[in-house]
Amino acid sequence: MATYLVTGATGLIGRHFTHRLLETADVERIWLVVRASSQDRLAKLVRSWPTPDRVTLLVGDISQPGLGVSERELTTLRGRVDNVVHLAALYDMAADDEESTSANVGGTQHVIDLAEDIEAGCLHHVSSVAVAGDHVGEFTEDMFDVGQRLITPYHRTKFESERLVREQKAVPWRVYRPAVVVGHSRTGETDKVDGPYYFFPALSRLAGLPSVPVVAPDIGDTNIVPVDYVADALAYLVAAPGLDGRTFHLVNPSPQSAKSVYNTLARAAGAPTVTFELGERLSKPLVGLAKLSEYVPGFTLARDAVLDRLGIPPAVLSALTFPSVFTSAATRAELPGFGVPELDSYVDVLWRYWREHLDPFRARRGGRGGELDGRRIVITGASSGIGRATALKVAAAGGIPLLLARRASELAELRAEIVAAGGQAYAYPCDLTDNESVTKTVALMLEQQPGVDMLVNNAGRSIRRSIRLSHDRFHDYERAMAINYFGAVRLILALLPHMTERRFGHIVNVSSIGVQGIAPRFSAYVASKAALDYFSKIAATETHGAGVTFTTVHMPLVRTPMIRPTKLYDAFPAKSPDQAADMVMEALRDRPKHIGTPTGLMIQTAYALAPGLVDAIAYQGYRVFPDSAAAGGAGRVKFGKGERKLSAAAAALVRLTRGFHW
Repeated sequence: MATYLVTGATGLIGRHFTHRLLETADVERIWLVVRASSQDRLAKLVRSWPTPDRVTLLVGDISQPGLGVSERELTTLRGRVDNVVHLAALYDMAADDEESTSANVGGTQHVIDLAEDIEAGCLHHVSSVAVAGDHVGEFTEDMFDVGQRLITPYHRTKFESERLVREQKAVPWRVYRPAVVVGHSRTGETDKVDGPYYFFPALSRLAGLPSVPVVAPDIGDTNIVPVDYVADALAYLVAAPGLDGRTFHLVNPSPQSAKSVYNTLARAAGAPTVTFELGERLSKPLVGLAKLSEYVPGFTLARDAVLDRLGIPPAVLSALTFPSVFTSAATRAELPGFGVPELDSYVDVLWRYWREHLDPFRARRGGRGGELDGRRIVITGASSGIGRATALKVAAAGGIPLLLARRASELAELRAEIVAAGGQAYAYPCDLTDNESVTKTVALMLEQQPGVDMLVNNAGRSIRRSIRLSHDRFHDYERAMAINYFGAVRLILALLPHMTERRFGHIVNVSSIGVQGIAPRFSAYVASKAALDYFSKIAATETHGAGVTFTTVHMPLVRTPMIRPTKLYDAFPAKSPDQAADMVMEALRDRPKHIGTPTGLMIQTAYALAPGLVDAIAYQGYRVFPDSAAAGGAGRVKFGKGERKLSAAAAALVRLTRGFHW
């Protein structure tokens, strides 16, 4: 019975290989080297495998000499390990030279040193067909250094690590070169986005487009194999006697053209397929022109911006196809009864698994009942006014409002009302001006909810007071900023890591029409809203690639408890909370950059074109609308029905700037 020491058992090939190895009867013991951070995850995985009692975990790291394994454990291993199987590596086309060299070259040297130290029977090194670099034509199992150019850090470090294994003389060796490895051919299971998976998001976006004739150049061939074929073949070859000093190509014996692979994936995705491929004479100049265009100023920047949006590392483009044709006749002669499934026979399970588990944009997909169906939406200031009306509308649309406000009893009442109507809601009492309160609330939310999709920053404090009455009231500005700006930013920052990890999030900020114009007596309130507007504009640029978007709603005057102390507004036309909530719902459903009113746009445009004239008009508003008694003014305005008791000038200004805060 044989013994094995395996690195990289948590990886895609590693865990399938180890599972397959345990299914054989001639395995006495398997030691798995695992980093401390992955120990619990691997232990759980091992318990699901056949005969887990034959597995021993060794805490270590290939980046350390001796793999970081303790001397006591090394003593146990010496003379007892028949096969060291080195699978651990950095399989990342986007990685740079330094990290690739550390993991692939340095790690391999440490494994070689360990194999020599413990007197291992054979060192099995899992390399890659990437060692062929840009070699054109046949590349056999016996070929290695034929003067090929190695175009990426991944190619270079896989070549150098294989060289180390071949040139050392202390331990017999075998080398295995898989082609592009995708998920399991029966389950679709995979754990990483690599190779063709980088293009799945783009195919997903193309899904549903009308099928039209598509012409594409011939860019060459690739070679794709499912992980179960690689793991099964590897387990067989590792255990087979008499194969030391040989290299094995774990590849598809028939290269697949890029066109056929694209069309196979496109059909699974429901995307348009390539109907006509240009011949070699036309394709070569086009491919060459594409490469030359990288030197055109601005082209690379624009290209990389598009690729970043799709989650495709630019380095992947240089390795889309293989100029080499990897022969595998000698390998297949040692694998009786092993066949390589063709991609079209299992592509549907690959696509389904990716879409359900790995699609970086899967959080963006709405439910069957509409864009908000199933969305978990945090709504601040939910206990009354616009927040309460928005929560009811979100629940009616199939969303799940996460209700935030200070008053727990009112949140409980609102939640009960939503539940009684057949909806779902959760109440989270929270003081947005208190950092600890926000931190604890967000942590509780993320623990209880599968995800948070959207945030409505609605909670706010309005202060209507002229500056001449505010000389000794600096706290007015501090209070406005505390809730309107700092409270909203505090909540945004707490939720952003979660949203960026899911590559989806939408934040709606309920701002004010006053930010679009000049609103006398609102210097504290409008300034705090303007600060949030500009914070969000900048945040939107930085989170663009992560799929987090922002909408600013420049809300006109709304008849809520917030404006009740200002009796002047009894004579002003104002939206109802329901009408205001409709604007927020539009922001949630359509996710535009901005929502406002024609009046707000008119005032904003007027100020951009003639700021002096707007100042003069605003000054007249300042004169005809007095400070309220609550603000410390005389408040000498008589109110009757509608606008009849306002002065003629005041009534005209109200009609001209409908919904504006005066």
